[in-house]
Amino acid sequence: MLQQSLKPQDVLVLAKLVTRPGRRPTMAQLAAELGLSASQVHASLKRLQTSRLVASPTEGGRPLVHAVEEFLIYGLKYVFPAQRGEITRGIPTAHAAPPLNQHFALGADLPPVWPDPEGEVRGTSLEPLHKMVPVAVRKDPALYELLALIEALRDGRARERQLAERELTTRLRRLLHV
Repeated sequence: MLQQSLKPQDVLVLAKLVTRPGRRPTMAQLAAELGLSASQVHASLKRLQTSRLVASPTEGGRPLVHAVEEFLIYGLKYVFPAQRGEITRGIPTAHAAPPLNQHFALGADLPPVWPDPEGEVRGTSLEPLHKMVPVAVRKDPALYELLALIEALRDGRARERQLAERELTTRLRRLLHV
């Protein structure tokens, strides 16, 4: 039997589940909100369950907060390393996006942005975990903030990572009622 590895879209699905309190949304709802197909969401949920980041449907199908916290803070940057690119238009991310942007002055450096032709900020491109991230975050401010924190963990300097870790831990525990 082949070992199923996590894919970048799985982190997008996981982040969406974290920002949706209560019962797990249907695959069709997740697909529509993330710009993925229902089959992509189904496969992501299976991989997340196999990785023990999400409980099985019989156990509620919700993210397992301690495992999610450990994976996002300590493992994600090694599994899906950040990739910087050229200067482009896009959506601010990492320390240039809420909630971290209130702690950091950008100064002369261009902010990190997810490339997006509809973006209003010029900055250094930071390849998103999945190509649908810019589409999904335009629809959901909570998802935007969570994914920006995740990007700060993947790409940030020490102080940015520390603040992102603290904020992510607080949000995960609050959102998942731990």
